[in-house]
Amino acid sequence: MRIVGYKRVSGLGQVNDGFGLAIQDTALRGWAKTNGHKLIRIEEDEGVSGAKEAVDRPGLSAALLAVQEGEAEGLLVPKLDRLARALTVQEATLAFVWRAGGRVFAADSGEVLQDDPDDPMRTALRQVVGVFAELDRRIVVKRLKDGRTAKAKAGRKAVGSYAFGTHGQGKGRDRDAAPRPDEQLAVARILELREAGDSYRVIAAALDAEGLKPRRAAQWSAMSVRAVVQRATESSTPRP
Repeated sequence: MRIVGYKRVSGLGQVNDGFGLAIQDTALRGWAKTNGHKLIRIEEDEGVSGAKEAVDRPGLSAALLAVQEGEAEGLLVPKLDRLARALTVQEATLAFVWRAGGRVFAADSGEVLQDDPDDPMRTALRQVVGVFAELDRRIVVKRLKDGRTAKAKAGRKAVGSYAFGTHGQGKGRDRDAAPRPDEQLAVARILELREAGDSYRVIAAALDAEGLKPRRAAQWSAMSVRAVVQRATESSTPRP
């Protein structure tokens, strides 16, 4: 049977986890070879939530189109939760493949059998697994949200990019803003020149001449210098 593979990792820190894309790829190829199927190709979505609909996932859309157009006779996923981690998305995707005359396989459990009116437990058990996959996703989201809230209450950086002069340091909940030595030199020079009474435009020209580069732009602007000064002033102002 000609089958198209599909693998996915979400945006919740799973790109390099214990079941990353490389491991899923191995599982798909191994299962297809063992069971005598021809794996025509493997589509993927990296950093995409399993709660998203197929239309919002280029890799899954391509895999489903292959089944619909007869290029493939079946869809193979490493685990059912790689297909979806929202029950509604899971059931809609399975129904799409079945309506197209295709079959669905999971490398860890074999074929996902179509619904049978004479065997309602088949559908119920599959949906129970889907419910727990969705619950697991929601727990992960809540844990991350709680971690950000705790960091914010402790006065530590919780989300967003790091201001010029700092970078992220540490992992997980311990990750926080830390000084970035090369940029701290530029910050110190900006404050020194500002203390001497130089305008933002004059400071920008001096930084460029001295080879102290901004993070992204090719040259300093008066506005970017002003932003650094404002952040430094705000961080040094005692809170009531």
